[in-house]
Amino acid sequence: MRSRYTAFALGDARHLADTWFPATRPDDLMLDAGTSWTRLEVLGAETDPDGRTGRVRFRAHWREAGTGETGVLVEDSRFVRRSGRWYYVRAL
Repeated sequence: MRSRYTAFALGDARHLADTWFPATRPDDLMLDAGTSWTRLEVLGAETDPDGRTGRVRFRAHWREAGTGETGVLVEDSRFVRRSGRWYYVRAL
């Protein structure tokens, strides 16, 4: 989750695509250059007993460059592990 947040903050669409589960990954990943991601708070994380799926609940804080508007995205995300790597699947 932290690497994906960092990718959003840096505008690294390649890393986001590489860490997104292929079956749910969008064909075109558009990042908003006017949005600055300013802080990540991981509220909780759990892995299922089989070690193949997990969930992360987080708050990501943002600021819009043009308006100075701020906000918080709260999400509960599902991940799967394949060949030792975690992939984002979707928000719950």
